Amino acid sequence: MKRISYIYGIAITAVSSIFLLSCSDMLDEVPKDFVSRANYYQNEADAQGALNGAYSSVGPDFYGITNYLMTELQGDYLNGRGSQAPISIVDQVLNQQNIGRANANWGTLYSAINRANAVLDNVPLIENISEEARERILAEAHFLRALAYFELVRGWGPVPVKTTESKDLSELSSPREPEAVVYQLIIDDAKAAEAGLGSVQNETGKASVWAAKMLLAHVYLTTENWALAAEKADEVITGGPYSLVSVSVPNDFYKIFAAETSPEDIMSVHHSDISGSAIPTYIHMGSNYPYNYSSSGFFAWLPDTTSFIGGSWDDNDLRKPFNLYREFQNAAGNWVSLPSTAPVLFKKFITNSEGLSIYSVPVYRFTEAFLFYAEASAMADGAPSALALERLNMIKRRAYGYAPQAPSPVDYPSGMSRDEFIETVLQERAYEFILERRRWWDLKRTGKVKEAFAAVGKTFIDQRMLWPIPESEINNNPAITQQDQNPGY
Repeated sequence: MKRISYIYGIAITAVSSIFLLSCSDMLDEVPKDFVSRANYYQNEADAQGALNGAYSSVGPDFYGITNYLMTELQGDYLNGRGSQAPISIVDQVLNQQNIGRANANWGTLYSAINRANAVLDNVPLIENISEEARERILAEAHFLRALAYFELVRGWGPVPVKTTESKDLSELSSPREPEAVVYQLIIDDAKAAEAGLGSVQNETGKASVWAAKMLLAHVYLTTENWALAAEKADEVITGGPYSLVSVSVPNDFYKIFAAETSPEDIMSVHHSDISGSAIPTYIHMGSNYPYNYSSSGFFAWLPDTTSFIGGSWDDNDLRKPFNLYREFQNAAGNWVSLPSTAPVLFKKFITNSEGLSIYSVPVYRFTEAFLFYAEASAMADGAPSALALERLNMIKRRAYGYAPQAPSPVDYPSGMSRDEFIETVLQERAYEFILERRRWWDLKRTGKVKEAFAAVGKTFIDQRMLWPIPESEINNNPAITQQDQNPGY
């Protein structure tokens, strides 16, 4: 009657409800021959093992490549091909295959939340653990739960809020809570992470006080709490152990994206030779990518050059030739143009000319703290301050190969109105964070979705603003009915 399954990164025993009802007297003794909730959480190593299981949900890439691509392909500067093409057709609701992808993302995120909840429920009860370790582990679990809920509320709107571990079907009932309730939980969790982490951790693959501050700044920016967003971003800029990587030629950006870590890596999903990212297989696929083009390759994400990454993007911006390429090296060693069917391809997320996918996928980079501050402080003050303008210019200077701290010929001018400045910040974010899962969320939180898609000749329908609630959730969660489904599905 017993079944061993692996959940939260550890082996647990699943017992059927029938067994519980008919044979409960057989469960008095704690079993010794397998790991269960009753005998697992005994010491610090057990607590750390459970936390590691919670971290495993975040990668590879960012909650998996399916979650990554669903967000990226709702941007205005690229188009999907093959089964992903319907994601880019924004005047229609998602087709069944991509509804399935959205459903999978929902499951991944709630699995991540449940693993964090398991840590938060059980680690406080462990006696054989130092208080310092307990505080750190709980703080990291709070961060992980906040990060997953931030994905959920932005993607689906009101969602069920689960703050304790779900162990069986009897605990599935949970209604969709208003977005304000979800955001408050995210803020409370991120604050708990900020308070509990201090400076005890500098591993960029894990949460730190600086990652918690960046998450808070991002959430405050999204919820239009401008002053607090600026405050948290400023704390990272002035107090964090980070610096901007120097760039003089386009490939210098590989110091950021093709390195295990970098001076501006606040938090990232790390990869290795044996556990690589899937992103390169979606932006390039040929005999040897990216520079040895193969006509048999399948390119699932294609740049849309009618967007801001086309002719309006200054060729002197070093991010342009780093992010995009138009030539490949043929068998004779000659550089030739890409074919007319795919005249431009993405180049950012590769390690070298063979396309190895061992880079770290950013969750938060130091660069973003400057742009968070610039936007939030201008909104809070009603106009850009000299410091807001300077921090915006620091990012642009670096992009053109200038020293970030000194005035340059490419500086944005003073005298912009608040709205002009915000538009400029958003454009700078668009260039800086190509393929980093930012563009869609930026358009959505600023109310510029329809305007941006109209600029590339597309009509964006309201039903695409939110992803569908999975039918499995509606069927199995007694607190949700079909009437709770998002519009269009």
